[in-house]
Amino acid sequence: MQETLALVTGAAGGIGEAITRLLAEQGMTVAAVDRDPERMAATAATLRGDGLPVTEFAADVTSSRAVEQLVDDVEARLGPVRYLVNAAGVLRLGQAHTLSDEDWNTTFAVNATGVFHVSRAVVNRMIPRGSGALVTVASNAAGTARADMAAYAASKAAATAFTKCLGLEVAQHGIRCNVVAPGSTNTPMLRGMHTADTAAQASVAGRPERYRVGIPLGKVALPEDIARAVAFLLSDEAGHITLHELTVDGGATLGV
Repeated sequence: MQETLALVTGAAGGIGEAITRLLAEQGMTVAAVDRDPERMAATAATLRGDGLPVTEFAADVTSSRAVEQLVDDVEARLGPVRYLVNAAGVLRLGQAHTLSDEDWNTTFAVNATGVFHVSRAVVNRMIPRGSGALVTVASNAAGTARADMAAYAASKAAATAFTKCLGLEVAQHGIRCNVVAPGSTNTPMLRGMHTADTAAQASVAGRPERYRVGIPLGKVALPEDIARAVAFLLSDEAGHITLHELTVDGGATLGV
């Protein structure tokens, strides 16, 4: 991967942090974005301490004004954005018929509208340059029903469909748009769904009474597993791949 600039949202922790680290290790300059400025600054300081070219930015992806200002600031300070990774996400659990308006609206504001805001801002700057690639980190829940995850699954399905439609429209400009769909991954989000010592075990075993199979590979993903899939889809090795959804879930959705 040639030295260039990537913008990664949700970069302060979990999958976003792993993506930021891997892209920087591969020689890219990374604009690392999160809405929590203190956490983002601490993460970026750690990465820079490891000799990686990471610059932190604070922005709320739910605000179109903030996103436009963010991308202007990134390009003014670091240069043109060649790659974008939409990794910001939130999870609100609850049965579909009992979700609050706030649960639903917040989930969509980050997971779907946030993808729209950032992708639009970056792609509109990529088009005149005639090149670029983006990856949206969605979820295997976008295509497989999960109890208590209606808002999350629906928002990730929306982000997936948007990314593919965008990719169809901008292919003529040399811009590729793909999706990585993780399953259970060892992040704070997963651990928040279970007690810390049972999160992996519960995901691997599955819950038949909830119509959820386990993970055939017998383990949850590490954030680095997802990062490697993202890096591949951004790379020249995936130069003829667009509108693709790459599921990284250890077989949890049985290849569907």
